[in-house]
Amino acid sequence: MSDSEIRVRQRPVYICGHKNPDTDSICAAIAYANLKNKIYGDNYIACRAGRLNEETQFVLSYFDVDEPPYIADVRARLRDIDIRLVDSANPSDPIKEAGTRMYDSNVTTLCVTEDEKVVGTITMSDIVETYMQVRDPEFLSKSGACVGSIASALDGKLVVGEADKKISGGKVKIEPSGDINEGDVIIFSGEEDLTEEVLSGRNISIIICNAHEPSVTKNSDLLEKIKEREIQLITTPYELFIAANLITQSIPVGHVMNSEVPMSFKLDDFLDDVREAMASVRYKYFPVLDRFNRYIGMVSHRNLLGASKKQLILVDHNEKSQAVKGLEEAEIVEIIDHHRLGSIESSGPIFFRNQPLGSTCTIIYLMYKENGVEIDKTTAGLMLSAILSDTLILRSPTCTEIDKEAAQILSKIVGIDYESYGREMFRAGAMLDEKSAEEIIHLDYKIFTVDGQTIGIGQVNSMSDDELDIIREKVSPELDSTREKDKLDMLFLMLTNITERSSDIIYSGEKALTTLKRAFGKDAKEGVVRLSGVVSRKKQFLLNLVETIHA
Repeated sequence: MSDSEIRVRQRPVYICGHKNPDTDSICAAIAYANLKNKIYGDNYIACRAGRLNEETQFVLSYFDVDEPPYIADVRARLRDIDIRLVDSANPSDPIKEAGTRMYDSNVTTLCVTEDEKVVGTITMSDIVETYMQVRDPEFLSKSGACVGSIASALDGKLVVGEADKKISGGKVKIEPSGDINEGDVIIFSGEEDLTEEVLSGRNISIIICNAHEPSVTKNSDLLEKIKEREIQLITTPYELFIAANLITQSIPVGHVMNSEVPMSFKLDDFLDDVREAMASVRYKYFPVLDRFNRYIGMVSHRNLLGASKKQLILVDHNEKSQAVKGLEEAEIVEIIDHHRLGSIESSGPIFFRNQPLGSTCTIIYLMYKENGVEIDKTTAGLMLSAILSDTLILRSPTCTEIDKEAAQILSKIVGIDYESYGREMFRAGAMLDEKSAEEIIHLDYKIFTVDGQTIGIGQVNSMSDDELDIIREKVSPELDSTREKDKLDMLFLMLTNITERSSDIIYSGEKALTTLKRAFGKDAKEGVVRLSGVVSRKKQFLLNLVETIHA
């Protein structure tokens, strides 16, 4: 099997943040893919596992960066394996051409297409069966064979005639001694058989064997006479016996193909589903179609053997509950994160970089420096945005001196004042008027598992208490229903005032208020627990909850 028969490509490596992505997870995926591609080649693809929030949309628009492609499920699909790019046959092709293509491609089946749509299949068995069953001398006319196909089957030359003219109403005759009728196909051993009697026929096809350099092709008077009688003249280098056997190969594919369209698959079909479907039918090869149902190539059971899993790099998370769907069917090759160790397992050793910094993008910034890769203005802007977002413009207790140094250097590369830009970014992210309560809860939202309890924590950041009060009134009545839909034991939403460095916590769940009281020593007033100085979900809020639940 030659390289040209297979879709040859490097396996892509997808870099993806968590579901309900925030600015850090999106910018980290883009910045890390850029770093990897500069070091190793263009094989790393940044993607997203959910819808972008307003803040992240503002960042991407500000720096003129396209949204990463959305990937809903990382289970292996048909597009992830090698699809055999064997050309299809056309119903008008001679079976010789189909057989040659099968032999060259080392397959026993071809799809037959018209206007790129599959209309049937032809197999090597179909072709062999045709040879064995030809008994009728009118087989060429009954099959609708064309003069050009006859010339092709005999490796010959159409000297006079039209290639697409079909044989109609005649028989195949070998050096006939009797009458020659209109539509007959006559095979002669040499050009000396072109007698006046033969040339008096009308609308016949003449095949001259052993014709390497026939003089008839140089006789203009004779050729003109042949044209006048609407005779098709073909020359072939083969001897009579061979020509008589090969002429069967001019039968068109459409005459012998199986018109039953086999089961087909789309590029986005999951391999598990494809395997199950293949096992239910007797076919060996199956057509692969694009989203417009156009033929692309073929896939067989053998193609699925040892199919590789999608390769995945996780950024800004290492909790299975936060990861893209189908993670257990993917091959995790790296994790870059700044959160606590979670529940994700890998099948073997991987590169895992986890540092107690304010942002995943700070880690990636360090990796640019360590690898000596220059940071362009756009990438600097994305990483700066992520750091400002995760550290609340360097005010969060998660913010380290390394985060501050990175933000200052990146802001110089971009050429902006990070304080004023950060405020503009947060204002853009706080425009939530048209969003439903459930959408607001899930804007910046993560699910954690602690001692068997499933906990959801969302966070909304703003510069204004008035804005947060409006959000609280809108969201509070929907907390219980959202918790039930998400199948959580407890749900918390942090309404964080960046300027005042405080968070109002609204909650749902039988043990939610008790857990808050034990964790922070605060009681609720009108369904709200106010936590002064608490602005970090990771380092302050979640950490206290985990310690309380473990206690």
